[in-house]
Amino acid sequence: MSKGKVCLAYSGGLDTSVILAWLIEQGYEVICFCADVGQEEDFKQAKEKALKIGAKACYIEDLREEFILEQCWPAIQCNAVYESVYLLGTSLARPVIARAQIKVAQKEGCIAVSHGCTGKGNDQVRFELAFYALQPSIKVIAPWRDPTFYDRFPGRKNLLDYAAEKGIPVTSTKSKPWSMDENLAHCSYEAGILEDPDITPPKDMWKLTIDPVKASDTPEDFTIEFTKGIPTQMEYTEGEKKKVVTDAVELFLAANDIAKRNGVGRIDIVENRFIGIKSRGCYETPGLTCLRAAHVDLEGLTLDREVRALRDQFVTFNYSKVLYNGLYFSPEREFLTASIIASQGHVNGTVRCRCYKGTFSVIGRSSKTEKLYDMEESSMDQIGEFSPSETGGFIGVQAIRLKKYGSMKTEAGERL
Repeated sequence: MSKGKVCLAYSGGLDTSVILAWLIEQGYEVICFCADVGQEEDFKQAKEKALKIGAKACYIEDLREEFILEQCWPAIQCNAVYESVYLLGTSLARPVIARAQIKVAQKEGCIAVSHGCTGKGNDQVRFELAFYALQPSIKVIAPWRDPTFYDRFPGRKNLLDYAAEKGIPVTSTKSKPWSMDENLAHCSYEAGILEDPDITPPKDMWKLTIDPVKASDTPEDFTIEFTKGIPTQMEYTEGEKKKVVTDAVELFLAANDIAKRNGVGRIDIVENRFIGIKSRGCYETPGLTCLRAAHVDLEGLTLDREVRALRDQFVTFNYSKVLYNGLYFSPEREFLTASIIASQGHVNGTVRCRCYKGTFSVIGRSSKTEKLYDMEESSMDQIGEFSPSETGGFIGVQAIRLKKYGSMKTEAGERL
C-alpha cells in the first residue's frame, strides 16, 4: 500500500537518483521535479532516467525569466553581497525553485516534498523554510538527515553500489572530486579536495570563465542602460556587428558571455554558513559581477548621499543576509524589497563598461534625467553657484567638538 505521493527535487545525478529509488523502496509514489534556472543540463535525459527508475511523472519547469526578474534584478538594485564578496548566486535561485516545486506538489496532491541537500549545508534551510512558508502543512523528507538513509549510505561507494543494484545509470567519476551547483547567475564549487582551504583550485575546475591569463589581450567594451536601478538595455559588439538587447534573459546571457570570455567573476572564499559552520567555496559569477558593479557606479552619479548611506548600512546588508539564510518568504524580506524600490526611483542612466583579463571597470557614466551631479559646481576651473568662501563656516562648525576634544587630550597629557 502506497504511503502517498512525494514531490522530489530531482537533478538526474547520483544522489537524487538514489533518493528517488530509496523513496520508492520506502513505499512512496514519487513525482520528480526539475527546475531550469539556466544550468547546463540535459533535461530530456534526466526525465527519461527518472521515469526509468520508477517516478510516476517528471515535471521540467523553465524558471529562467522568473529567476532574473524576481531575484537577480532586485539583488542588483540593492547591490546585494554576502560578507563583502559573495554575490549569492545559489541563494538567489532557491526561492523560485521552491515555489515551483510546491506548485507541482499541490497539482499532484503530494503529501510531502523531498530534496537531496546535505545535513551540513545552507540549502536544506533555504528550501525547507520556503516550503513551510508556501504550504505550512507540507511534510518534508530530508534523506541526508535521516539516520536510516545516511547510515545505509555513509559514503559515495555505497551510493554507487546501490545504483548498480537497482540498475540506475550513473556518470559519476573520481576525475572531479568536488560538488557543483549551476544556474544562470553562477556556478559554485565546494567539498572534496576544496575542503582544504589552502589547496589552490585546479585550473580545469572552472567551468564558466576562461582563465584570465589566457583571455584576449584586447579589452571588450559594452554599455548598460538602467531604469530605476534595473538593467533594461545592453549595447555591445559581436564580431563586426553592433547588437542591442532589451529582453531580460537575453541581456543577462549577453553580459554572461562577455564576462566569461574575459575571465571575469571568479572568487575563492571561506564563508560562514547560516547553521554555524565555516565553508570554503569557489564561485564563478560572470554577468552578475558586471551588472552589479555597473549599478554601484551609476548610483554615485544619481543617488542622494543620505539615501545611499541608509540603504548600504541597512537594506543591502540585511537583504543579503535574508537571502543567504533562506528567509525570502518572510515579512522582513517584503519590507526590505519595498525599501529597495523606494531607493531606486532616480537610478536612471547609462554606464560604459570594460572587461579585460579578469577585471571589470567602468569607463564612463551619464544620465539624461538625474541632475544631482553638476559639472560647474564640482569644477576646479569655475566658481559656479557655490561660493568657496562658504566652506570656511562649514569647517568652523565641524571643528567645534574636535577643538574641545583636542584640548581635553592635551590637558591630560595624552597624545592625540
